[in-house]
Amino acid sequence: MKRIIDIVFGIGVATVLFIPMLVIAVFIKLTSKGPVLYWSNRVGCENTIFSMPKFRTMRIDTPQVASHLLNDPKKWMTPIGHLLRRTSMDEFPQLWSILKGEMSFVGPRPALFNQQDLIALRTSQDIHKLPVGLTGWAQVNGRDESPIPEKVAFDRYYLEHRSLGFDLKIIFITVWKVVRREGTVIPNNSHENLQSPLQIDENPPRNEAA
Repeated sequence: MKRIIDIVFGIGVATVLFIPMLVIAVFIKLTSKGPVLYWSNRVGCENTIFSMPKFRTMRIDTPQVASHLLNDPKKWMTPIGHLLRRTSMDEFPQLWSILKGEMSFVGPRPALFNQQDLIALRTSQDIHKLPVGLTGWAQVNGRDESPIPEKVAFDRYYLEHRSLGFDLKIIFITVWKVVRREGTVIPNNSHENLQSPLQIDENPPRNEAA
């Protein structure tokens, strides 16, 4: 049932967002050199690796280091990168992963392939058996800066209480928080680590991973 809902809802959302995504793609191409999309290797259900797309928000010549190691992260953002991250519009291409069956609308956020501590803890709690999601219970509870065990505890809670009603509740809260821009983290020395409730990556190995 969850997969059917993902497909039907995904097609509907993709139809509504087709024109906005096309406009975003055009603006990215007009304002910066490089591809429209940035693909990163993520860990999905049963710890399988898949490539997850986002709209590119960093210049292609950005040094391949974590954002907080850059001297001036803001200068590496594309002209519309800040806006895309602020509004979570950089996440729109993940509809492709949902329609392919690599992700769901609701589930634990997919870990980066090198987040071994997070992957191991999720596996020990059977959370790796869940489809990863665009948003999740940990995200709507503002766990962006919390320790990994605390985030995993929220994922475990979702595993034990998941239902259609719970998924709808998480989606509603996510939309509400994105609209109100709640749960956004703005470090004093980095404009690149701007995160919405949809983004909770730990120690990204490169700048687009957040």
